Amino acid sequence: MSRLTTLSLAIVLGAAALAGCRSNTRNVELAYVERPVEQIYNQAASRLDSRDYAMAIKLFEEVERQHPYSEWARKSMVMSAYASYKTRDYTTAISACQRYLALHPGGSEAEYAYYLIALSYFDQIIDVGRDQATTESTRNALNDIIRRFPESPYSKDARLKLDMVNDQLAGKEMTIGRWYLRSNQTLPAINRFRNVVDNFQTTSHTPEALHRLVESYLTLGLKDQALAAGATLGYNYPDTDWYKMSYRLLTNEGVDLNTISEPQKRSLIQRLIPGGK
Repeated sequence: MSRLTTLSLAIVLGAAALAGCRSNTRNVELAYVERPVEQIYNQAASRLDSRDYAMAIKLFEEVERQHPYSEWARKSMVMSAYASYKTRDYTTAISACQRYLALHPGGSEAEYAYYLIALSYFDQIIDVGRDQATTESTRNALNDIIRRFPESPYSKDARLKLDMVNDQLAGKEMTIGRWYLRSNQTLPAINRFRNVVDNFQTTSHTPEALHRLVESYLTLGLKDQALAAGATLGYNYPDTDWYKMSYRLLTNEGVDLNTISEPQKRSLIQRLIPGGK
């Protein structure tokens, strides 16, 4: 490569780096200067390491442009997605990963592409009082990793994050259920609390959901259902304040949970949660 060509390239890259914000830099087109793929990729990786994400994206795209059928191009697609993720451009990161998976479903970077999609959704999860569509997308993406790569280190992290996501979704259900209960809309409240018990059993909200079911069923005069919820609560969470409150409510209705045998309790749990123990 001539000194003139090298100087021209340096000027182009320098101008792009000085552009400042990500959007301006992405609007800068790199001059087409044919170079070995390893050189462009390493330069992109160097920019990524120095947190110049906008220029890293440009250079990874340049790898694809100049060497579209190379292994480096496939790697660059995912690395460009990662750089977008680091700038919190989650939509672009997800789109780039999905493009990679559509073109190279069995590629060596596929596992990380699925993980990066899940991370991009996970980082967008908002508070429990708002719409949880992103949380649902996160849950689906994390389950996708666990299903596809059960022995992967990414799968281990996905399981940890899934617990947090499920707790978030269960919290949303509880918030809505409590509102229905305060508004004397008992049946819709029961549906929300049952959803927590049926689908989010391992979350921190399950004891309260069972207690709210006891409350709700007693309000409707459904003593047997209230007993089933109370027995399930006592069997699984006997030391919680939620069980103590449910115990008092049921006692006031003439039901003594202490007189119920273990087989009866298991039968009641089966009635409330088919397949439960």
